[in-house]
Amino acid sequence: MTKMQEIGFLRTRFFWVRHAPVREGGGCIYGQRDLSCDCGDSHVFVALARVLPRDAVWVASNLRRTHETARAIWAADRDKFEGCALQQVAALAEQNLGDWQGLNRAEFFKQRKVTPGSFWFAPADERAPGGESFADLVARVRGAIADLVEQCRGRDIVVVAHGGTIRAAIAIALDLKPQAGLAFATDNCAITELDFYEANGGEGWRVMSINHQPWEGLAEAQPAGPEIAAPAEKPA
Repeated sequence: MTKMQEIGFLRTRFFWVRHAPVREGGGCIYGQRDLSCDCGDSHVFVALARVLPRDAVWVASNLRRTHETARAIWAADRDKFEGCALQQVAALAEQNLGDWQGLNRAEFFKQRKVTPGSFWFAPADERAPGGESFADLVARVRGAIADLVEQCRGRDIVVVAHGGTIRAAIAIALDLKPQAGLAFATDNCAITELDFYEANGGEGWRVMSINHQPWEGLAEAQPAGPEIAAPAEKPA
């Protein structure tokens, strides 16, 4: 029995996993476009399978890259995850970037004002034409989390989702303004654990880890490069 259980707290653990890298985007903004991901780095999925909990509820968005990532984790330890099934929650999809989806990413950013806080496609309160703002995404994810707590109270929940969705969840757990939530890194396949506690009519969050990469230190286990390659350094 944990200390929290001893004092009467009910814990619901959320393990947020960002999907594997998307390689077929052609350098374009994809947002809610339904693209596949690259699950070829088997050592990454072995590491994820080792640390994710047994007997959890598994949840994904309605976009195929989250489903493919979940299946790759299950395949890395078939005994541990035997019988697992995905609950699909469309409200956990990536931010709808509207008319920006399909635009060349590099060209898009050339047209944008760059600031020290430019961690995303736009400030949190700027709504993409025909789409959502990051603040809209935070509100959407907040409702989805509340529904999952109601349905799965006291359980472990693995949520395979998206970079924007996970940043939104972090902002919610830390009670941050949406713009502050954009400052967090959420790399492909990394785990963010956010635990929700309830007791005596109160509730609160505990942040256990953010952007944890359980394959770190294993050279052969690194994902095969980020979705967007960093610019090459110029020789000195």
